Amino acid sequence: MSKKIKEEKVTQHKLIKLKRRKPNRSRVGDFFIYIFLLLMAVAMIFPLVYAINSALKPLDELFMFPPKIFAQNPTFDNFSDLFVTMSKSWVTFTRYIFNTVFITVVGTAGHLIIASMGAFVIAKYDFPGGKTFFNIVVTALMFTGYVTQIPNYLIINALGWIDTYWSIIIPAFALPMGFFLMKQFMEGLPMSLIEAAKIDGANEWKVFMGIVMPNVKPAWLTMIIYSVQGLWNNRASMYIYSEERKTLVYALQQVQSGGIARTGQAAAVSVIVMIVPVVIFIFSESQILETMASSGLKD
Repeated sequence: MSKKIKEEKVTQHKLIKLKRRKPNRSRVGDFFIYIFLLLMAVAMIFPLVYAINSALKPLDELFMFPPKIFAQNPTFDNFSDLFVTMSKSWVTFTRYIFNTVFITVVGTAGHLIIASMGAFVIAKYDFPGGKTFFNIVVTALMFTGYVTQIPNYLIINALGWIDTYWSIIIPAFALPMGFFLMKQFMEGLPMSLIEAAKIDGANEWKVFMGIVMPNVKPAWLTMIIYSVQGLWNNRASMYIYSEERKTLVYALQQVQSGGIARTGQAAAVSVIVMIVPVVIFIFSESQILETMASSGLKD
């Protein structure tokens, strides 16, 4: 009996091997593909590594020729000098941080809520003018912020929002990229899932928060990355004039333009400006991949 069982297991094992799909490329091809991917990874990580090492270099190494990629005598003097310089300003360093964090958090949260709600209605319901509205959003994607600066300024000025946080926050709510991304992703959500929730007694709000948003997590995580990056790096110098409402990036760039004597501080500024978007991307990227791998819904 045991011999028969062993034979059946061997047969099953052979069938599994036959059913396995073998790649139609050679090991040499795989080797060159991995080499290419490795080179691309090095090319993409190099600017980040170089910027961090430049911020850790003393002044004599920053002016060394030919320049060295890695710091020979790493030090945090550039960061401490930067904080000393910022502390001499009549507006405190913490105030600049508060301004940037407030604008980034409120702008991102509002953009996420408004874009998600609008995308849900456009993606899952048919109503007069819905397609026209979406076409307007798609058309808006073709225009950069530089093209719309003058009409935006005139509208914000008419509303009395010049020199306030709302001049940056409110326009961030209506960025077309987030709306387009959410709408395209929500179209892949099965309508049967929404109808089943309604049959169980869920209202529109419960369907939206309990069914739709958890299943489009990759889309809104990606949208958060783009929104945070745009708002965190926004100088806001066109709409905000009061020094106590200036953003951190604006203040740091003023330090950065201080000449050769502040070269080390300028390198530290570059790291501080980019560190928040990079950290958010690193944490969100793993969640996006994990969610995408486990959310294969089909109607």
